[in-house]
Amino acid sequence: HWFQPLTGSTAEKHDAFLIPDEHGGAISEFTGGALVRGEPDASSFPSGGLRATFEARGYTAWDATSPVFINRNGNTATLCIPTAFVSWNGEALDKKTPLLRSMDALSTQAIRVLKLFGTADGVTRVMATAGCEQEYFLIDRAYYFERPDLIACERTLFGAKPPKGQQLEDHYFGSIPTRVLGFMAEAERELYRLGVPVKTRHNEVAPCQFELAPLYETANIAADHQMLVMETLRRVAPRFGLQCIMHEKPFAGINGSGKHLNWSMSTNTGVNLLDPRDDTHTNMQFLVFLCAVIRAVDLYADLLRSSVAHAANDHRLGANEAPPAIMSIFLGDMLEDIIEQVQKGTLKSTMKGGKLDLGTKVLPTLPRHTGDRNRTSPFAFTGNKFEFRAVGSSQSVAWPATVLNTIVADSLDFICSQLERALGKSPTPAKLEQAVRTVLQKIVKQHRRVIFNGDGYTKDWHEEAKKRGLPNFRETVAALEVVDAKKNIEVFKKFGVLSKDEVLSRQHIFFEKYIKQVLIEAETAVLMAQTQVLPAAVRHHTELAEAVASGEAADVDVSSIREALEEHAELVG
Repeated sequence: HWFQPLTGSTAEKHDAFLIPDEHGGAISEFTGGALVRGEPDASSFPSGGLRATFEARGYTAWDATSPVFINRNGNTATLCIPTAFVSWNGEALDKKTPLLRSMDALSTQAIRVLKLFGTADGVTRVMATAGCEQEYFLIDRAYYFERPDLIACERTLFGAKPPKGQQLEDHYFGSIPTRVLGFMAEAERELYRLGVPVKTRHNEVAPCQFELAPLYETANIAADHQMLVMETLRRVAPRFGLQCIMHEKPFAGINGSGKHLNWSMSTNTGVNLLDPRDDTHTNMQFLVFLCAVIRAVDLYADLLRSSVAHAANDHRLGANEAPPAIMSIFLGDMLEDIIEQVQKGTLKSTMKGGKLDLGTKVLPTLPRHTGDRNRTSPFAFTGNKFEFRAVGSSQSVAWPATVLNTIVADSLDFICSQLERALGKSPTPAKLEQAVRTVLQKIVKQHRRVIFNGDGYTKDWHEEAKKRGLPNFRETVAALEVVDAKKNIEVFKKFGVLSKDEVLSRQHIFFEKYIKQVLIEAETAVLMAQTQVLPAAVRHHTELAEAVASGEAADVDVSSIREALEEHAELVG
């Protein structure tokens, strides 16, 4: 059984298909019971107080919606069954269980919306879908083992900025180096064998930084496959003399790495509920789902921010390669215009993208999108989905997706309740449209402050966000402190995603992991300073002193060397 405990990585328990028979022999057998349930130790994983040391029983339960896969390693082939992991009391000790619960909640509320609009025929489920773009670094493995900080922390704690970094902007989408391309091809072959539908690969902005992206999938499958992507990249890299680094900011002075979570909602009949279509101003169903997301991100901005809060991401968020810690939504020109019309109560038109003439007969005339893309926004609408760009590269997407599903389910429930109350027992299409306009107008007036289409990197936006009352949790500690806010606990309880104890246990685990990561970095820095930096400084000090002594003995002016020696002496202490 293969599962995702609250460690941030995966875990697995291997059982052989070996059963003794009644004649003293052995046969290969795999029972249905072994498929459905396993029993790993639940006291040795992080539980945040849900399990005591003496309370060891835990269960893994087969997630039948996520495909099993065969993991091959050398001469070993292991059938891996994606499972949930819970305690003897049924408390969630993993990331899959609350994700599946949140998907159920989202489906239930989304179908309520479809029934109101009469579009629920044949729809038995609405799925949260996800596509996860994985950024990572590759460095020569020999250099990796020369750095205790990279080994222990996956980032450099000491170092000098190189003369050439990313200032020439020539690495992004550049020609992929031969050795790296060989690594990518090998990793992709393994991922295909695991059932991961890899779609895209390319160079990223920083030197030695790259990206891989699979196709969109149901959120729980995408979360499973994202963990397999990280494991496979790390496992394959050494075959090519490389080390794969997933840390959000392994090197100062160049861009860090993220994991963009592209999120949407689709029915089991194949309809994307976040597709605005051509005449968006008449697509009231789409506007309901859009405004539900706007309300959710505004009301639960603190919870959404906390879902990506960890020590490594602190080094990335707010820098000039990642969105700020302020949760805001980018909609683009067309949807911004639609929202303006909703607020005024006059939905009359949809802005068109038009055509793009490139000025030569050789090139075709291109259809142009109705809005630009904004890479500085943490939560951007990109055509028929939202792109959550604040997720860290080393993170599982399961927890951010769980939060997103839950808060959107809450907003859909709010909107449906308002509409059902307004429609009463005799709903008509005209009455429904008027009720939708009224409800959405109120939502836009109350929550439009979270929409920002400008440059999120500027100081002006930080000042403007403060005026709007948007939270700005720059560091993990501040972000995690709001997890146990009453409204956040209540929204999880309301939809059966997590109990109060389960929420508090996660907050405890997140804090504990943050503290441990920071302590590891601090202790590594001290060790390196004592065993590498200081000895090197003393050697250099000795060389300067010897140069001064030999120069004076030869009656040569060594005043500049003496100044360097004195300055060095002050620095070394």
